[in-house]
Amino acid sequence: MQSLRIVILHNQLSKEALADEADVMEQVMLVESCLKQLGHTSFVLPLSLNLEKGKEALLELKPDLVFNLVESFENKGELVYVAPALLDALKIPYTGTATVPMFQSASKTLTKENLSKAGIVVAEGLELDQLDQCKPEKTYILKPRWEEGSLGLDEDAVFKGDNMAFVSRVKGLSHKDYFVEEFIEGREFNCAIVATREGPRIVAVAEITFIDFPEEKPKMLGYKAKWDEESFEYKNTVRRLDFDEEDKDLIQLLGAIGLKCWTACGLGGYARVDFRVDQHNQPYVLEVNSNPCISPDSGYYAAVEHAGMQFTDIVKLIVEDALKH
Repeated sequence: MQSLRIVILHNQLSKEALADEADVMEQVMLVESCLKQLGHTSFVLPLSLNLEKGKEALLELKPDLVFNLVESFENKGELVYVAPALLDALKIPYTGTATVPMFQSASKTLTKENLSKAGIVVAEGLELDQLDQCKPEKTYILKPRWEEGSLGLDEDAVFKGDNMAFVSRVKGLSHKDYFVEEFIEGREFNCAIVATREGPRIVAVAEITFIDFPEEKPKMLGYKAKWDEESFEYKNTVRRLDFDEEDKDLIQLLGAIGLKCWTACGLGGYARVDFRVDQHNQPYVLEVNSNPCISPDSGYYAAVEHAGMQFTDIVKLIVEDALKH
């Protein structure tokens, strides 16, 4: 591959950025290092909602390609599509998922609709004005419709269908920002995927294990488990990538479903699909993450290491995929 001028585009951090937002700078440094190893010239550019300023900077830099690491604007995940939309308007090639599928995959509810249409099993979802349909014997979870990184999501969002006090409080929240989903009791997995010349490929499947969780404590990968290093949830939520023979068929199935999700959601570059698997070994897709976190402590990075690859190899594949379009 010839040497390219590549802009690493990331969201400008808010003044008091929390760990989930600030993490993008770790990704920037990783990509910058990989691009250097690949012989490319890179320029780091923060993008804010001052799109005119961003446009002028991009036109001045004249990149052959943009490596898009924009995750949000002012920590609002629903605006993630703005970066690819700007790049489309400027006719600058970029990595990862395109504008329309980026918007759709950023919305958990739009994603569920697309997956259901493709025949992929998802957890039952309810809008806040449908909470009278909650079944007393089932457990549910309140979810933010747009935000990534499990922002605002922890065990206090889990409730039984007959908990009318909780249901009453939830009804007062914004219907635009939240919805309710059936909480699938069971195991949690995720599947890392990367684009190749031959099509999307599974990098690895990982399981999130919950160590010594009290019986009454919901086993879930919430905000604390991802970002609060001093919390019980962080210390006792452990990723594993090696499986026994008895799990072989399940792991293959999760990979196959992950590839179906890629196609159904129109993804590009790299992605991660999150699952819960119930006691009958039935997988449910929880989320499809386009352009997921790739920082060195992320699950995606761990999957790459487990697959015996260098992250430079992944960046090379992502860049090659972007140049095809």
